[in-house]
Amino acid sequence: MLQFVSDWAYGKFGIVGAVVLFVIGLAALIKGGDWFVDGSVGIAKKFRVPELLIGATIVSIGTTLPEVMVSATGAAKGMGDIAYGNAIGSVICNTALIAAVTVAVRPALVNKKALSLPVACFFIAAVFYACIAYFAGYFSRIVGIILLAMFVVYMVVTVIHAKKHPEEAEEEEAGGKELSTPKSIILLIIGAALIAVGANFLVDNGTVIAKALNVPDTVIALTFVALGTSLPELVTAITSLIKGHGALSLGNVIGANIFNIVLVCGTAITIKPFALPDGKLIGGMNASLVVDLPVMFLVMGLLTLPALISGKLKRWQGLTLLLIYAGFVALQFIGG
Repeated sequence: MLQFVSDWAYGKFGIVGAVVLFVIGLAALIKGGDWFVDGSVGIAKKFRVPELLIGATIVSIGTTLPEVMVSATGAAKGMGDIAYGNAIGSVICNTALIAAVTVAVRPALVNKKALSLPVACFFIAAVFYACIAYFAGYFSRIVGIILLAMFVVYMVVTVIHAKKHPEEAEEEEAGGKELSTPKSIILLIIGAALIAVGANFLVDNGTVIAKALNVPDTVIALTFVALGTSLPELVTAITSLIKGHGALSLGNVIGANIFNIVLVCGTAITIKPFALPDGKLIGGMNASLVVDLPVMFLVMGLLTLPALISGKLKRWQGLTLLLIYAGFVALQFIGG
């Protein structure tokens, strides 16, 4: 049905119709993710689940659901380029744009002990993922299962660590209005439905736009789709910045990046394995190997390693990351 709507809009209005549905898909993803998280938290609170565990599990997964659905939908439709590009592009966008803005505007102190676990988990997962890309060039179903297993292990370790070290947890804002159970369930269902619809519109029409502009699917996924699915993290970062909790946004970004590797990629690969995208070359070499993956490691290292050493986020980090992101996006549309 959704594919029919996309085909009809493109047949009737051309590229304009595809762009409109692409924007509608983005809006549905953002609002759907927002409602899904609200509903999940409402239900969890009703069952007296500690807020610490809610933040470490439900909310983190909820803000990553747009990426999960877009990559899973892309993989299921045989569009491995979209599945791959969205996950890697979201990590780069989260780090070099979203976190960079908060650091550039308001640098903050960070808890080195609390930061060390998620940073270590990210690089372990990212190194495994990169090794598959460089040495195999094909993401088999067993790779997807291993990534999902890493996701489960990370969640368990995070919950255990949070229980043992409650002093490391960020204080949550008080005073939020508690939702009734029926309203929470309704928000949960509608949010999930909006995410599914938005993901389909984003993948279908993003592909149409890419073909109309003669741009590889991977480029669209690494830039426009990645930015769109990262909007929940952007909203969280801006809210944290306004409230003076710059370090909180850093934790959210790193958590989302871990989920992009182990949950988003793991789900997409398990549904339908795919080869490393080769639609774009730079200097005669696969752009994913010489640009996308190296940039992902570069921006995460630049954001986290100085913070782990000094316990501070500094303005030069944010400004440098923003420059790297601008260069990365520009490079996506050069050559081919």
